[in-house]
Amino acid sequence: MDPSVTQPEKMELVVVTHVVDAITFWAQNVTDKINEKINVMLIEKCPSAPILMGRPSSHKVYGARYSEDKCWYRCTVQQQSEDKFYILYIDYGNTEIVSRSDLVELPEELQTTGLAKKYKFWGFHVSSEQDSPLFSQGKSFLQNMIHGKKLRVHKKSVCFDGTILVEAFQGNLDIVSLQECTGLWPSRNAPGELDTLGSSLGCMPKLRPIFSDQKPQIIKEQKTSVALQPVEKLNAGQEPLTEIQSSKTDGNGQQVCSQDIEQVPNETESELQRMREVINDKDMEIKKLKEEGSAIQQHASLLGQQLEEAKLELQILKESYDKTKETEHNHPTTVANRISQLAKKVDSLRKLRESNPCSTDEDHLLESITIIMNYRIPMPLSSERLDLAGKAYDQTLENLRGCQTMAEVESLVNIRNEARGALLAAVDDFLQEVDKLPINERLDRLKEVASSLTATFSSVMLVEQTEECSFEKFCEWKGHKQQKIKNVRKATDEALLALSSWATRLSKFSCLMEKTSLTEEDVAEGVEEILMNADNALCEELRTKSSEQDDQERKMVFNAFNKAMQGIQREQCLLKAIRQKYELNTKFKQEIQQWQSGPPKAEELFAVKKGIRRLRSQLRWKLVEVSCLEEAEELDLPEILKKKEEIAETRNALFQEISHEKKQYIMLCDLMKRGFPELPIIYPDADINGYMSSAGLLMKSLDRDMFDADPMRELSGRRPLLSTDFQGRKIVLKCYAVDEESEAKMLEQAAQYHRAQQQNPASTVPLLALFCGKSDPLAYVMVPHYSNGSLRAIQKSSPLSSSEIRKVMKGVALGLQGLHAASLTHASLHPNNVFAIGREKGIVGDYDFSKTPEQRVSDRGMVAGSISLVAPELKQGQPPSPASDMYAFGGIVLWLHVPDFSGTLESERQNVEFSGLGLDAKLHELLSKLLISSTRLSASEALKEDYFISVDV
Repeated sequence: MDPSVTQPEKMELVVVTHVVDAITFWAQNVTDKINEKINVMLIEKCPSAPILMGRPSSHKVYGARYSEDKCWYRCTVQQQSEDKFYILYIDYGNTEIVSRSDLVELPEELQTTGLAKKYKFWGFHVSSEQDSPLFSQGKSFLQNMIHGKKLRVHKKSVCFDGTILVEAFQGNLDIVSLQECTGLWPSRNAPGELDTLGSSLGCMPKLRPIFSDQKPQIIKEQKTSVALQPVEKLNAGQEPLTEIQSSKTDGNGQQVCSQDIEQVPNETESELQRMREVINDKDMEIKKLKEEGSAIQQHASLLGQQLEEAKLELQILKESYDKTKETEHNHPTTVANRISQLAKKVDSLRKLRESNPCSTDEDHLLESITIIMNYRIPMPLSSERLDLAGKAYDQTLENLRGCQTMAEVESLVNIRNEARGALLAAVDDFLQEVDKLPINERLDRLKEVASSLTATFSSVMLVEQTEECSFEKFCEWKGHKQQKIKNVRKATDEALLALSSWATRLSKFSCLMEKTSLTEEDVAEGVEEILMNADNALCEELRTKSSEQDDQERKMVFNAFNKAMQGIQREQCLLKAIRQKYELNTKFKQEIQQWQSGPPKAEELFAVKKGIRRLRSQLRWKLVEVSCLEEAEELDLPEILKKKEEIAETRNALFQEISHEKKQYIMLCDLMKRGFPELPIIYPDADINGYMSSAGLLMKSLDRDMFDADPMRELSGRRPLLSTDFQGRKIVLKCYAVDEESEAKMLEQAAQYHRAQQQNPASTVPLLALFCGKSDPLAYVMVPHYSNGSLRAIQKSSPLSSSEIRKVMKGVALGLQGLHAASLTHASLHPNNVFAIGREKGIVGDYDFSKTPEQRVSDRGMVAGSISLVAPELKQGQPPSPASDMYAFGGIVLWLHVPDFSGTLESERQNVEFSGLGLDAKLHELLSKLLISSTRLSASEALKEDYFISVDV
């Protein structure tokens, strides 16, 4: 179907300006009307424009004088080697090397994108071997077919470098199909490197007349035409392909063009004829295969019919022989009985032969092995190149991370960018290769085969190791067995055929209506041998069909089954790894494409910080204004209320900007990890490393005077606590007196806790932020405010029930499990530091980050009622550990169930005292393992106890 009919809105009409290779070309959109305007401006500006001085910019457009016609065209500089410049003519797509004297600066109105775009045929890759005859032939074919002509292109996708992947049509003919069926289409190989300076470069195809005013005087005086052709052809001394005639030519150019136009359809018609012949050959092959399949089916049907006929003939034979006279060599009764037995065996054999030939377990396994071995998908060849490019890229990132000075950054960044370009090329190759692999279909097929084999051999236990040659042994044994069955069947067919011939002779002899020359001796001759051969052959085939495997054969089959399952599992793992690698590299390519125009910058972060400073100044000034109004002799209450509303609005705007600042830090830290480790060195004022070292906790823009905070005097026994609002949430500010040394230690401990909490956020109190006061020697930790949510407050007002205690303490155990998994010891677990949210969800509170675990555990608050939560080993001088946390956990559980417990947990009478408390058996067992046993339970072990098993958290 003609694409122009089905999807006209997606078609674009272009004219081809330059052919790069067999699948790549440059073209201009026919609808663009600014070409002539640009030409006029170039004529006016370029002769008087200043020559390029210094190093050119790769992002700037210059004017260049083309070597063939000495006219000016727009270009960009791709590379520089001393005073030689490798340029790209952006309105046509061809390249050239020019000297500095041929390059001029262009004004702003000519600094626009080029008119020509780079196109590539969708679904194909060109060979990197540009010297190969196939490469040259493919390029020449495409050059003759489309150069200077109009095409309709259908956009399919866009490559990383901006190349547009298209389907192309000339009239109603598909260009890709025409070139592919010629055999000149390039094979898929890795893309070649960029041509170095000095290599052969194509020149610009001219699609417009040269303005007379733009020609140099030396060309104006020439009467001959100016030939434009690729540089490599000019260098080779070949004749030009295209000539631009003056306005006084006699029309010869039109005649040549007409001949070219006539030649292309003729070539196209011949290629279409070849393609039709190929299709006809394929149709004949398919038809032949179908006929062979039909013949096989007919043969199987005929075989069954012959067996049925043999049975009938034997029955007729029995009836006919009963009528014959008794001879001295053969007794009719004996022969009739034998023929009857043969008929039964023939009937049994017919039923066996009519069954499915692949119905046996062995045949099913053989078919599965064929599928597993013959249709495997290996790791793509481009995967190894991708891994090597990835390692090289990672090494450049590692070098950048170790860089300490700005002087080293620039060279390392350039090396990184080159490695990234090579990696992206390898990624493109890998993605294109994987796109052609039927991975999902193969996975589905393997899943079907595995399910079928598992159902067939359900009684076989899978083993990890099998013999290396299991498949070979099984296939060899199966082949011998199939050949044996084939030989036995052939012998049976021959014996039955002999029996059928004898029956025919007997029938003719017994028929009264038919004259025959057969005598009794002819009929009786060899009958004993015929009957015996038929009986033996039938018995042998029936015995072969119903024979069971011996132990050695069963072992061989089971080994082949195990190896087949292992092969399926290995290939499934490989295919899933390929698919995962495909997804990761697709994501990587999309991420890098965001920074194609340039590396990420921190300007937005600095703009946010500037806004924060401005809002903070406004907030301070408004607070001073309110203070002055409140201290005035005559209070202006409406004005004071108005100012306080302004303060609330300013504070909210300030907190919003701080939230925006955090998002910027998160983005920059993510970019730093994923490919731009140079950001902290390029932007030292952003202090990205400081933010990362605190696990995103440190927020230097916050300060105490930003908050409208009230002291929490009832909870400020050990340190000042402030209650306030932050971004619409009730929070608590914990104040710590620190100096320079203790500030660093506190920040380190807080970051460790914060990282562990993020791994298990549901069961530990989160840290919202940490900042140091700018006007006081205090550090502030921001945490959520759980009003009356501590265990001590709840037990004092409305104690938890037994079921509520289980739910809450299971959550606490989960919180301790997460901290211990991060190698952190809480050492401050007590009723004031455990919270019960909604009386069901237990979470572990944070601890004093300015103290060591040894200092925290000696706090006088480590009690629950009259129960000491300090483990016995701590009193003996051992350091705090996860085991000591679990002792405190057990003490809290005991206190919740028995608030008035006044016994001791350090004597040998503990079991007696627990027994007298009337505790539940599961609770008694848990407490014994936490408070009494010498091998105390860990958090993960405690969660597996019967006491917690039935509890959902």
